[in-house]
Amino acid sequence: MPATAVTRVAVIGSGTIGASWAAFFLSRGLSVAASDPAPQAEAFLRRFVAAAWPTLARLGPLPDAPPQDRLSFHREPEAALAGAEFVQENAPEREPVKQELLRRIDAVLDPAIVIASSSSGLLMSRLQTACRHPERCVIGHPFNPPHLVPLVEVVGGERTSPATIEQAIAFYRAIGKRPIHIRREVEGHVANRLQAALWREAVHLVAQGVATVADIDTAISEGPGVRWALMGPHLTFHLAGGDGGIAHFLDQFAEPMQAWWKTLGTPALTAELRQAIAAGVAEEAGPRDIDALAAERDRLLVEILALKRRRDSAG
Repeated sequence: MPATAVTRVAVIGSGTIGASWAAFFLSRGLSVAASDPAPQAEAFLRRFVAAAWPTLARLGPLPDAPPQDRLSFHREPEAALAGAEFVQENAPEREPVKQELLRRIDAVLDPAIVIASSSSGLLMSRLQTACRHPERCVIGHPFNPPHLVPLVEVVGGERTSPATIEQAIAFYRAIGKRPIHIRREVEGHVANRLQAALWREAVHLVAQGVATVADIDTAISEGPGVRWALMGPHLTFHLAGGDGGIAHFLDQFAEPMQAWWKTLGTPALTAELRQAIAAGVAEEAGPRDIDALAAERDRLLVEILALKRRRDSAG
């Protein structure tokens, strides 16, 4: 189905990630049928969408309240799939659970409909093994929170067709996401591996007593993180090379950079280190609870995204 023709999405699994996806799909004018077996899942979903709506409205004109007539909830996934033109699966990150859920979805859904999994690190080649139509199964991994962060990583499995990858990318792009095609399966995909590499060194620096948790966070958020919101490490270093660009940067810094790589740490998350990190985070957060921190994050994310949209619209 052409990406622009999709009007109804099934969101299978409506926890934090699924509810965030649902809010975003609704904000793009799509109808959403959600399912989740948890006892309070529907109440959580509707609270999440209502709470996210004012933030989404700051990114573009939306109705004052979420369109309840375009959001339905079902206990079983099969009921949510009726009339679905795209499926976004968001079950817990456990391979057997996702394998069985994809099998159930695949068994009743029109073979032409794409099934995308939000898996943050599992391999589609393993998730699609029980499906009769594995060629229409693909990873469509968002970055948290999906209703705000544009990135979606699209990864096919061994039996995923090229047409499915193209359809998924076209769909995400059509609704305002920034999909990237990961051309080779690897655990954790790309963004999470980059994030894990940075956090591994951050944990190592805490373990070695080089800096506090708060100072390490500041080193990122007030340093390279500010630039990374605008362009990635390669373009950033291209600028650092001056008129000679990345070639000059590599001539100047390849050798010292490789020397630093050799000293990067491989810490073990021992009980003692976990306690130190937790204590450092608690001190950094201060009186702000999770809800307050999330609200602060979302408010600033909206401002950054609005700035980037103005940049993109200006050409």
